[in-house]
Amino acid sequence: MAPQRRIGIRSETIDLGALLKLAQVAATGGEAKHLIRDGRITVNGQVERRRGRQIRPGDLIDAAGTVLTVEREG
Repeated sequence: MAPQRRIGIRSETIDLGALLKLAQVAATGGEAKHLIRDGRITVNGQVERRRGRQIRPGDLIDAAGTVLTVEREG
């Protein structure tokens, strides 16, 4: 089973690329772009190729083998 992590966000949404950096899945925006472009990221079970995709609390992101559960912080 893939490792799971909870990621808290302060706003109602966050761009997928920014979330990958926040979760330290990608060190840079360029690295996030390559992960997304290469089809290594899924959002709620669907491959996502848009770096600007808006992620909301409750979304499940499979980021190259790590499952991220997005939650609202604060």
